[in-house]
Amino acid sequence: MLDLIATLHDLIRIPSVNPMGGTPIGSDRCESRLTDHLENTFKALGLPTERQSIAENRQNILARLDSPTSPESKPLVLLEVHQDTVPTDGMTIAPFDPVFIDGRIYGRGACDIKGGMAVMLHVLSRLVDERPAEMPNVVMACTVNEEYGFCGARRLADSMHDGSSRLLPKPPDAIIIAEPTDLNVVVAHKGVVRWRCRTLGRAAHSSAPQHGKNAIYAMAPVVTALEQYATETLPQTPGHPLLGGPTLNVGVIHGGVSVNTVPDRCEIEIDRRLLPDEDPVEARNHALQYLADANLANDAIEHDCSFMAAPGMSDVGNTQLADSLIAAAATCGVTSNRMGAAYATDAVHLSRAVPATVVFGPGSIEQAHTKDEWIAVEQLEKAAEILFRFCSAHKKP
Repeated sequence: MLDLIATLHDLIRIPSVNPMGGTPIGSDRCESRLTDHLENTFKALGLPTERQSIAENRQNILARLDSPTSPESKPLVLLEVHQDTVPTDGMTIAPFDPVFIDGRIYGRGACDIKGGMAVMLHVLSRLVDERPAEMPNVVMACTVNEEYGFCGARRLADSMHDGSSRLLPKPPDAIIIAEPTDLNVVVAHKGVVRWRCRTLGRAAHSSAPQHGKNAIYAMAPVVTALEQYATETLPQTPGHPLLGGPTLNVGVIHGGVSVNTVPDRCEIEIDRRLLPDEDPVEARNHALQYLADANLANDAIEHDCSFMAAPGMSDVGNTQLADSLIAAAATCGVTSNRMGAAYATDAVHLSRAVPATVVFGPGSIEQAHTKDEWIAVEQLEKAAEILFRFCSAHKKP
């Protein structure tokens, strides 16, 4: 059986940094080394494996363990976790040199999401060793590019229906996605649509600005209008009982080349968070119509197509799965609650294929992506026991 703490240390030591839309710098800047490590780990457990190619140096990896008794009649449970982490810029600790201090393990990905990955690997290895008679069939899938586009999860979801997967030839009966939820069960979360907007001007020397057209000035009313849209219009949208209302944020702005030049270009990036029943295209179009109504639609203002668009996860269809996981937590002395989350996960695609999908794992989202990212060992151990008990006897509803 894989040692839980040693497994997490090994995972942290292997960089799997998402380039976040930039150009990867060698295999260390994507997930390929981690994918190789996971494949070797699965094979050492005696499990069949399968890769799904997404892009260069980026592949999903799957492994399968069937129930030792009447597997043809047992449900299929998918344990899903993403391989990638966010970049290491600004970290105050060595990102790939895990340290164990005062009950915490530090390192990039410790919380998001290699802690949850270590838990799933430990549980899978324990199932291999103990082979509970009532266990379901289990597939563990480790996907790529969750942090910037969910394309690994999209490919995994497609493979459930197009016959391309040998280990997952049909949709599973239940999916548990690893994310840091403090051992609570996330049954609904928001989706997201992101796009870039730019204003175009005309460059000139700053000593004669009348000869140019300042693109930053042109962007100012756009940003102001989007702020009004976010604070006045969106709050009028009926909210979700677990998620609240939709939101919009302008998170990035770039413009100009030097202080003594009239800028001819300015660009912003817009993040719109969606409720589960919202369509990403319609949500983006609604914001653009607001700008048009404010007379902010002309040839000098351009909106790119969205570079990320993913619907939210609905809490319709996952009640029994959530209750089963909460019941398993209770047998471990852990009070686990149903909750919603403002962030998005791989469930944006997987829950569309299988409504019986929830998000669960050790650690707090407050530690994810931080400069000194860490996870509590106590949470790891509790999550591993909860998930093992769930997987030891999960039955079809």
